[in-house]
Amino acid sequence: MQDLRDHYRFTDDDAYLLQSLQPLAGQHQELFEQEFYDYLYGIPETAAILNSSNRQRLRDMHSRWFMSLFNGTYDNHYLNHLTRIGHAHVKAGLNVHFVNATMNQIRHFLLNLIDNNYSDREQRRILREAVEKILDMNLDVMSYSYRAVELKKVFVSRKVESFLIKATERFTYGLNLVLVLALAGVSIWFVCLFVQDVTSIFRGDMEKGILSALGELLILWMMIELLDNEIKNLKGGKFNILVFIGVIIVAMIREILISTLRHDDLTTQAFLAGTLLILGIVYYLVSRAQNYQPKI
Repeated sequence: MQDLRDHYRFTDDDAYLLQSLQPLAGQHQELFEQEFYDYLYGIPETAAILNSSNRQRLRDMHSRWFMSLFNGTYDNHYLNHLTRIGHAHVKAGLNVHFVNATMNQIRHFLLNLIDNNYSDREQRRILREAVEKILDMNLDVMSYSYRAVELKKVFVSRKVESFLIKATERFTYGLNLVLVLALAGVSIWFVCLFVQDVTSIFRGDMEKGILSALGELLILWMMIELLDNEIKNLKGGKFNILVFIGVIIVAMIREILISTLRHDDLTTQAFLAGTLLILGIVYYLVSRAQNYQPKI
């Protein structure tokens, strides 16, 4: 509480001034309650909290809080009292906006009370300053209950989000490793097929062996590009869509070679050639889009 008093420059003189207002506040306590509850009932959100079952209890509590502003003793016991009030507001589901708005109404009530009962200008000034300080201190402590709840939600949320993000990143990284190993294994398999096709060339099946070997080389090139792209991705590089378009183009070229070897009809070969042409156009357009740099 002493730290709070120091931050607001609340002195013993301020406490004495507030205590001197206690008789005046007691005389106008009923007027305060009337104006206070007229204001609360005028707001649907606060009126909903003031039901018949807790109305008298809340009225007594607000009356005690009002008079505690002028008791002259502002210690840790007083701080705990304000903290419990703040927790009660949070528990009741009252938006902090209405706490601030209501405190503003109370501020105007007390300042008007001072202006109407003290003729000396300097006396009004020092009394108004003391009232302003105690109300600001009350609002600070009550509002902290809301901040504490929000910070708790944020910290819990951040912990959960951080855990999920890290777990997902590790899982994705693991899948990329599996993909790299799978691509390496498939590449080794195609190397074996390439060796087999080259062997068939020397066994006399030259045409089939050359076309098959060429197809295997294209697939190996495709696998190399995919492996290189995945390795760059593991190192934090950007995803390159051109690699995958190029892979499809290579696969289509291989299909054309196999189609020629199978002596497919012209319609099939024309379809494959047309598809290859479209893929080439797409590759060109994507490449232009990636290399495009707007003029500044």
